[in-house]
Amino acid sequence: MKLKQIESLLGRIQQFSNPKLDLEQYPTGPHIASRMLYTAENTFGDVNGKVVADFGCGCGTLGIASAFLGADYVIGIDVDLKSLETASQNAENLEVDVDLIQCDVKNLSSRGQVIDTVVMNPPFGTRKKGSDMEFLSVAFKVASQAVYSLHKTSTREHIKRVALRDFSANSAEVLCELRFDVPQLYKFHKKKEVDIAVDLWRFVP
Repeated sequence: MKLKQIESLLGRIQQFSNPKLDLEQYPTGPHIASRMLYTAENTFGDVNGKVVADFGCGCGTLGIASAFLGADYVIGIDVDLKSLETASQNAENLEVDVDLIQCDVKNLSSRGQVIDTVVMNPPFGTRKKGSDMEFLSVAFKVASQAVYSLHKTSTREHIKRVALRDFSANSAEVLCELRFDVPQLYKFHKKKEVDIAVDLWRFVP
């Protein structure tokens, strides 16, 4: 499937109707999501025929994009039941299979590395410091092939240091810097849209 086609299909996804601030629920837009998964597959071969897990899947965008690119099995994991209900409806509307599990990613346990690739847009850690690294820590424990994750560019050196030193990553590479458009979802947002610089990382556990 071509990049523009994936982006167009992801544009049909229903997003959060009442996002939860404590979970830092910001939608991953179709522009970023399509490029993230297209790069994972067409540059590295980490999606087609693989078992892919979408951590903190929200409304299912990254998991659905993985299904479009031929993932053999897609799992979406989120602690928020309402988000999972939306993700289920999105998958049905776009006619893809995504298994959804209600679970706090931080409490996830796995016997061995049964997942090939983890994709995620974790909380940036602005509400709860370190929450992004908690997601990344679990991803390293369950992924056998690669982890793709979005993190604020301002945390780049910290992310790389922790991944290599504490998580024993074989490699930690910023594939590109993107502009993450955060819509005016919460009362404290003074602007209709905030533009945040984020890095798309590829980690090899």
